Amino acid sequence: MTGPPVLELSGVTVVREGRPLLTDVSFDVEPGTIHFLVGPNGAGKSTLFAALLGMVDFAGRIRFHWRRSGRIGYVPQFFSVDRTLPLTVAEFLAMPRQLRPVCTGIGRAMRARLEVMLDRVGLTGYATRPLGALSGGELQRVLLANAIEPTPELLLLDEPATGLDESSARQFETTLLGLREASRAGVLMVSHDLAHARRIADRVTLLDRKVLRSGTPDEVLIGDLADLLAGATA
Repeated sequence: MTGPPVLELSGVTVVREGRPLLTDVSFDVEPGTIHFLVGPNGAGKSTLFAALLGMVDFAGRIRFHWRRSGRIGYVPQFFSVDRTLPLTVAEFLAMPRQLRPVCTGIGRAMRARLEVMLDRVGLTGYATRPLGALSGGELQRVLLANAIEPTPELLLLDEPATGLDESSARQFETTLLGLREASRAGVLMVSHDLAHARRIADRVTLLDRKVLRSGTPDEVLIGDLADLLAGATA
């Protein structure tokens, strides 16, 4: 890769009530790459995302090297929806994108834009569906559509494939690969799915409160996760 990384972490440490949650975490995310962050439960993956989003205090350095918009897209692991809320998918996506309240209507140009957004994640025709009636996998793809429009320079995904069936997961992968090729966005994704990482990751970082390994999938993903942790800490 040429030029600076889109994200550079150096010595990132998070301590809560005297207990280290992250210790001296250092790695880069390059533009135009999909970088997986893997590790066991309690390894500090979500804590690292909280630090990146400015939600927790940390020591060390986090640097963003923006080339264009400086926009960060984010898809959380859990997103609670009131199933009784009378809100359509189009209204949910339009709320941050138009000045007038969605209860007064959505203009023709905005509706066309929303259809394109939904097409990108394999949800053509979903604009008028109630948000509360979506399956977990469908909701995750709506959140992805929201996160990648406008195109981010850095996309943070916290276990985005949770609840997706095989077809939806493949569509999710296709969307990420297309985003990488079209925009050279950097993608940092938390996942427990090592097969998923082997299929689409450019780089993988194995985390257990500190970086155990970081490199290409072939360098890091040797055996299952238990074997990785045992081998890396031996």
